[in-house]
Amino acid sequence: MVQEHQPPIMQPAGVDRAGKCVLPRRRCSGRRDQNLARLLSAAVPGSWPPPLLDDATLDEFIRMAAENADPLFITWYWVRDDPEEGERVLVGSGGIASSPVPGTVLIGYSVLEEFQRRGYATEAVRHLARAVFSLPGVRQIVATTYPDLVASIRVLEKNGFVSAGEARGGEGFEEGTAVYVLKRPGAPV
Repeated sequence: MVQEHQPPIMQPAGVDRAGKCVLPRRRCSGRRDQNLARLLSAAVPGSWPPPLLDDATLDEFIRMAAENADPLFITWYWVRDDPEEGERVLVGSGGIASSPVPGTVLIGYSVLEEFQRRGYATEAVRHLARAVFSLPGVRQIVATTYPDLVASIRVLEKNGFVSAGEARGGEGFEEGTAVYVLKRPGAPV
């Protein structure tokens, strides 16, 4: 039986007033982690950021946020706020971006290893999908994951995503990743 959790609080990230991005980077993680903890009012585990949120990915997020070219680009931090545990703690992050396909939004997500297999990613993706489908004109959500990340595939399937095959190079996805799609409820097939 899966234990129900209080849903993680999704908090948007962006650029602060001084124009410096508040997304954490490994190269100077100490000070950035302190700033992130302050901004989220949550503890930031020493294992932050999650494994697939590498420097190249963070650099791309920072570029996208700074250029403000994608009106749908936003990153959320997922904070566990459990009174029984006694503190707020950062467990993962996720976000959305525009797709070149009209009516389609891309999502991504990642949870720190010590918080995996507790249902946090499933809950967070559920809330993320609701937020995306509240946007006008969105007919479907696309996510990709590595075929060997069985838990990630299960998160998508639990949220109603269905396999759409394998990504090909040049589509904006890493070649060989598994593509999953969630259609807006009631949208034409």
